[in-house]
Amino acid sequence: MSEILLLHEPLIRLGIFLPVLAAMALWEFRAARREQRIRRWQRWPGNLSILVLDTLAVRLLFPLAAVGAALVAAEHGWGLFHLLSAPLWLALPLSLLLLDAAIYFQHRLFHAVPWLWRLHRMHHADLEFDVTTGLRFHPLEILVSMGIKIAVVMLLGAPAVAVLIFEVLLNATSMFNHGNVRLPEWLDRRLRLIVVTPDMHRVHHSIVRRETDSNFGFNLPWWDRLFGTYRDQPAAGHLGMTLGIDAFRDPRELRLDRMLIQPLLNPRPPAAQRGGQEPQG
Repeated sequence: MSEILLLHEPLIRLGIFLPVLAAMALWEFRAARREQRIRRWQRWPGNLSILVLDTLAVRLLFPLAAVGAALVAAEHGWGLFHLLSAPLWLALPLSLLLLDAAIYFQHRLFHAVPWLWRLHRMHHADLEFDVTTGLRFHPLEILVSMGIKIAVVMLLGAPAVAVLIFEVLLNATSMFNHGNVRLPEWLDRRLRLIVVTPDMHRVHHSIVRRETDSNFGFNLPWWDRLFGTYRDQPAAGHLGMTLGIDAFRDPRELRLDRMLIQPLLNPRPPAAQRGGQEPQG
């Protein structure tokens, strides 16, 4: 079982990633939530190229990734669930829940710590919001995130199958909740009780800081409600809100080379557009 998971993990993830990406892109084309002023040909090459670099960086520095870490923990009996000899039927759902909570707190950390925000702000600097925004993360952020994830997996002793399911879900829901797609209001209201919807997460990409610092969840919406970071709607409405970051409004910042050096930049944008404050970093 262990060898099968390690051998087929990339194929399993790719086999789910590609159909979800294609389905979301088609959905956006047929039922867009917002009209995009920046065209796909200006944004998608950089966003998809950064995904390729992220994948290569993780495979180079963490060849076994999170699933491999779970297998190592199982082999040595490391982690809470192994110490308690928890059965799979209990360890699997608890692992999914706790890993999701860890991602929520990690996301808040990337907003709160200045040098981490410098890495994470590239994700927020996209001038539009669509399925490829959910793939747009700086390689250094991805590596830090993977290090944190591996540590959590080993501390929990999470089953490898649970980690694989979580990784697949995290990737798929990131594409879903970044989708520029239109949902009926009644359906959005019901869905956001169990999963982060595009309208819920779009608030997080607002240029207004108090909205940027809300709705941190990726998979489950419960953590935001539980810890007081939930915001129902953007003040300007979904069609009127401005996306992105004040300091990076020039479309040339969407190029791959500019995206890669962005953590090194220290611009001083006008504070008025963020209510007199900027995120740390």
